[in-house]
Amino acid sequence: MTEFFKLLLGTVLLRPYVFVFFACYLFLAVTHIGRRRTLVFSIIAFVVAFLCEWSSAVAATGFPFGLYYYIPATTDKELWIAGVPFMDSMSFTFLSYVSWELAITLLAKLQVSWRDVQKDASQKLRHSWAVTLLAAFLMMYLDIIIDPVALRGDRWFLGKIYYYPDGGSYFGITLANFLGWYFVCAAILRLYGWIETCFKLEDTKGILTYRYKALAPVGLYFGILGFNLFMTFWIGEKEIGVVSSIVILPLIVLLLTVLARQAIKH
Repeated sequence: MTEFFKLLLGTVLLRPYVFVFFACYLFLAVTHIGRRRTLVFSIIAFVVAFLCEWSSAVAATGFPFGLYYYIPATTDKELWIAGVPFMDSMSFTFLSYVSWELAITLLAKLQVSWRDVQKDASQKLRHSWAVTLLAAFLMMYLDIIIDPVALRGDRWFLGKIYYYPDGGSYFGITLANFLGWYFVCAAILRLYGWIETCFKLEDTKGILTYRYKALAPVGLYFGILGFNLFMTFWIGEKEIGVVSSIVILPLIVLLLTVLARQAIKH
């Protein structure tokens, strides 16, 4: 048990940026959906992500991310579970959540003004297939920016933690990996929605109302994109950085268009 907590502390010290994102996620999730539902969502997201990563990399089935392997260089410095880095699976909690909330923001009715942005989203909308499929796409969108720079982790403080034995067609990343991210997000949201509905996880503890609440998860989504884009340019990968910037632009335009339309309506 002492060794477990030692490695967990090592994970925090080695990957502080991941835990900053995770802490922001916890605040946003609790204030949006409550403590109980945040706990359930976090557990589901972690377990689904872990099983998929273990299946692809450790069991070497290649499902759903395609075939890749972890490099166990930090097993004595950070927490690994059954051959999978703990921080990797944990990251899917906030990645899937912000993708979900962004999808809801794009499809829900918004109250938009210069002083505030709120959204009116029913449970039916939040757990609809339209939101699920859009959220899965948005998380895959994140990966288009994240994985090229993560694959080059030996050139920044992430470290070299994985590789594709046969390489990949998108700056070293396989197309199967992007499809895997889509699948994982969709699986997390459908499973969570089913559990919330079946077990009636009504919970108001922790839920808060504050200005620009609808944009808070959106801010974290773009914060994650911005961090990875910054690291891409920081390590000198200008070509990847330029392509990633171009990839991000349509999403920014879409979001601004949605906000502008909703503002005009009100």
